[in-house]
Amino acid sequence: MGAGVVKGKSGGGRRGRRRGHSAAMSEINVTPFVDVMLVLLIIFMVAAPMMTVGVPVELPETAATALPQESEDPLSITLTADGRVLLMENEEDQDNLVTKLQAIAAERDDDKVFLRADGSIPYERVVQVMGALNAGGFRNIGLVTEQGGPRLDGSSVSTDN
Repeated sequence: MGAGVVKGKSGGGRRGRRRGHSAAMSEINVTPFVDVMLVLLIIFMVAAPMMTVGVPVELPETAATALPQESEDPLSITLTADGRVLLMENEEDQDNLVTKLQAIAAERDDDKVFLRADGSIPYERVVQVMGALNAGGFRNIGLVTEQGGPRLDGSSVSTDN
């Protein structure tokens, strides 16, 4: 980014340049710029996989398509394989779940909630949590699954989207 000084060549004739006259060099050194960009690229490549949010759960596979994205982040309830109930990423006591959900519902504009349950959880447990969500004021419950599961009509599902 610096400008250097280049000594001019002496020219013949009366209107030529004077001896010892210096002209500014107008070349830009882009090497530091490229170095900084490469370092930032490496930092983002390393940090991007760590930005995924969520609790690891083995979701069942279905033939359902993904829901469209909303402006407000929906509330997420997760049932883990060991029976824990997580509200977003925080573990909640099952006795206080309805009270906590009512407090959250009073502050939110949207009543949409996503229920993520491990595939090994009994259906009875999933329905109990859905009842707690309903009692807490959340009527719009979406069950989160993985795409690519079997269809009831026997055809295969293509996941090449």
